[in-house]
Amino acid sequence: MEVEKGDKYRSYLVGEGEKETQWRHGGAPTYDLVNNLFELERTKEWPKGSLEEIIQNAIKTWEMELSHKTRLSDFKSINPDKFTLGVNGRKPMTGLETLTLGSYNALLQTSLPTELQYYNPNDESFESSHEGFRVAMPRGFAWEVLEVYKGPPEIVFKFRHWGYFEGSFKGHEPTGEKVEFIGMAILKVDEQLRAESVEVYYDPGEFMAGFLKGPTRPSNTEEINATASKLKKCPFM
Repeated sequence: MEVEKGDKYRSYLVGEGEKETQWRHGGAPTYDLVNNLFELERTKEWPKGSLEEIIQNAIKTWEMELSHKTRLSDFKSINPDKFTLGVNGRKPMTGLETLTLGSYNALLQTSLPTELQYYNPNDESFESSHEGFRVAMPRGFAWEVLEVYKGPPEIVFKFRHWGYFEGSFKGHEPTGEKVEFIGMAILKVDEQLRAESVEVYYDPGEFMAGFLKGPTRPSNTEEINATASKLKKCPFM
């Protein structure tokens, strides 16, 4: 009998509790590529069981559920009845709104006029946004906690998010360079350490600038779609 393989940084991927889970791509994802990037380039290696490690793994688990589970009722890292996500002071989104948009579209919401937007989340679906960034960063988008300033139930921490622009992105050729940003977050948890709300503060321009540095070329939708289909099982964070 084949033993299900879990992940050392993420919970709720395998086991009895996931027997009825509806997965976006038909089964639980694997994280080997981005785990390798994380372990090679992380700037902090937190002691096992430390608050920093617990928060780091909790956010990785939440991102996994958001990206790969299709029903909010299957999420175990959040309180689905209370959860909200706020980005840069904008009106918080409910769990269902966040799940419908997807993590990239949720984090890249903006009040800029359309003509000034370098990325318009209103023109993207959950699928198109994730496929676009998977193609652009084929080794994944690693994430680490840099510092924790305050503990539960209201946790305040600093984080770093990075990957490598090694695939095309919206007509821009890859540069092979690191794409990175640093942000702050406020995470409120319940007695079971499930997230009730997350507020994220970061500079989207810092993130997107790395992709816009690549030289432009005519778009090739077929190439992007073909590459994306191969990478559907290659998750981030």
